Amino acid sequence: MSIASGLRGRHLPRRLTQLYAGLALYGVSSALLVRGGLGLEPWGVLHQGLAERTGLTIGVVSIIVGAIVLLLWIPIRQRPGLGTVSNVFVIGLAMDATLALVPDAHGLPARIALMVAGIVLNGLATGLYIAARFGPGPRDGLMTGLHRLTGRSIRLVRTAIEVAVVVTGFLLGGSLGVGTVLYALSIGPLAQLFLRFFAVPEQDASSSVVASGSPEQVILRR
Repeated sequence: MSIASGLRGRHLPRRLTQLYAGLALYGVSSALLVRGGLGLEPWGVLHQGLAERTGLTIGVVSIIVGAIVLLLWIPIRQRPGLGTVSNVFVIGLAMDATLALVPDAHGLPARIALMVAGIVLNGLATGLYIAARFGPGPRDGLMTGLHRLTGRSIRLVRTAIEVAVVVTGFLLGGSLGVGTVLYALSIGPLAQLFLRFFAVPEQDASSSVVASGSPEQVILRR
């Protein structure tokens, strides 16, 4: 099926709203973690490290990395959807826009507040865009594709990818800290909560053609 096959059904306006609101809020949440300065989500550590080395903005780096990861879908025979392609661009643009508006936090209480807000908002954003059922993001699709290709568990594949990403990002200068640990521990339960809250009725289930693995597989084992 093509991307266009998912663009029908009476829930389409709601699903599109959830998709783009979720992706935009994901970018906002990542920016708040950057401004908090107490540690980023695993891929954020890599994006920040690459941004430090290249001089590009972290949002632009996120777009470039997302596009590269999407190319890796070709040999593992993953098929992108509207949500997959939108993920590449919307999150990075929203992240740079938020960083331009939100200043660095000064003082530990303010930094903690930004960290907590970023993590909770990230969980809400994840629930929003995954519940829209327009396909996984490039990084989640890489995980589910490797899971299918290798036969290894989702937990093992995700752990291996994110450990490699965090270590590489940290060596490049990315921010690794308590926020990274709290994110890893809390994002699964938060995303599960919001996924159930924002779930769209299944009449439009035909649009989930690119969702290799269930939404729970994608978000609950971070």
